[in-house]
Amino acid sequence: MKCQASAFLESQKKTLREIIDACAEEYSYVSILGTDVYGQDIFLDGSGMGIHPAVEEERGFVLRVYHESGFSEYSFNHVDKEEVLREIHKAVKQDRSSFLARHASMAYPGAPEDRPLRQSYFAEISRDPLKDEPSQQLNLLKQTHDAALQEYPGIIFLQLELQWTQVNKLFLSKQRELEQSYFYTVIMAYATAREGENVQSYYATKTGVDPWPDGSALLTKAREACEGALQLLKAETLEPGVYDIIVEPEFSGLIAHEAFGHGTEMDMFVKDRAKGREYLGKTVAAPAVRMHDGATAYRENSSYLFDDEGNLGGDSLIIDQGIFARGMADELTALQLGVTPTGNGKRESYKRKAYTRMTNTFFEAGEDDLDEMIASIKHGYLLHGCGSGMEDPKNWGIQCQAQLGREIVDGKFSGKIVAPVTLTGYVPDLLQSMSRFSRDLELNGAGYCGKGWKEYVRVSLGGPYIKARGKLS
Repeated sequence: MKCQASAFLESQKKTLREIIDACAEEYSYVSILGTDVYGQDIFLDGSGMGIHPAVEEERGFVLRVYHESGFSEYSFNHVDKEEVLREIHKAVKQDRSSFLARHASMAYPGAPEDRPLRQSYFAEISRDPLKDEPSQQLNLLKQTHDAALQEYPGIIFLQLELQWTQVNKLFLSKQRELEQSYFYTVIMAYATAREGENVQSYYATKTGVDPWPDGSALLTKAREACEGALQLLKAETLEPGVYDIIVEPEFSGLIAHEAFGHGTEMDMFVKDRAKGREYLGKTVAAPAVRMHDGATAYRENSSYLFDDEGNLGGDSLIIDQGIFARGMADELTALQLGVTPTGNGKRESYKRKAYTRMTNTFFEAGEDDLDEMIASIKHGYLLHGCGSGMEDPKNWGIQCQAQLGREIVDGKFSGKIVAPVTLTGYVPDLLQSMSRFSRDLELNGAGYCGKGWKEYVRVSLGGPYIKARGKLS
């Protein structure tokens, strides 16, 4: 079956068109983004269970116009034509006054191209979760929770979550009418183990684009979290140094996202905050490295037909055979730099500004066998679990944390576990050390990405298992 279009957005089309027509008499460009996002977060742990609205839940609109000072926007969730027109005219007047007072240097060469386009996307799903009884999912969580605790008696706490979100968006301009409705889901398991005074925790996630996974996927992640927590009880402190490493798909995605993704968001080029601008067309990685970002590059939680500025999603080959081939650009950044928007304009909500943001970011798979990759290491580590990450686009520093590392000695696992493990260093050094890529390719969309310290949006990241050389601490 296909996702159903939002009845709320459909009911507002006529008035929204009237607002656009009225604004078009004064402004050379007018567009409206409408959002209707809802879902559920169903959770259970040792102390209780519950159902909450999805984190991204929202319903509203943002109107954008172009005038002599640039762009102005007005967000609203009550569709009153006269009120909206009055407020956007007020916003334009205030923005013009502010522009003259500050002599802002960020000028635009003109309005965006508004080529005619009518397109829609309604994702295929197995069933509508709104028609499910919540008790079904709570029972699934309870059964999985009890089964995992019985299997792993060393676990003192286990939390399980099932999240589903339906995203409905409408984009209108003088020449465009775009609609989309799609789902994404997240399974999360968080386990804590204790041995005397030693207490350790580990989490595991799985994501997808269908409303509900089957029970086996939830149990698999519960087991992974429990086993990870128990392994951490035996973890030793890592001796800092430079090692041969193999990173699993989720961690390779963290490298793609943090090490090179943020530095190729081209709104950072405009602000002179990204070293990547100096390296367009130049070698930044090993010849075998190819890295993608795009809403259509992979089908995961950050896939869509169009972005929040009405540009179709795409597949950008960021690194092509080791060369920094292109960056990502939202609409306004593209205008300033004279490039084509890449469909990466995303908003935290209809109340927030659009920025250049990543979507599905990953390294391409190769032809290497994982067992052979492990056998090739004299002494090093396989890094498991995706923890936090930080980047410095201006100077190309990186910090990515794994949940644990498994020592490899003479091509075999020694049985030694180390934690915590943090990968640091200079981005090109890390990328140029990448030598082998497995046939596996996996993405995970459980996390959010912030722009600096705010503006959180859903992203997915991943890749194959990758052999490289890195500085660990």
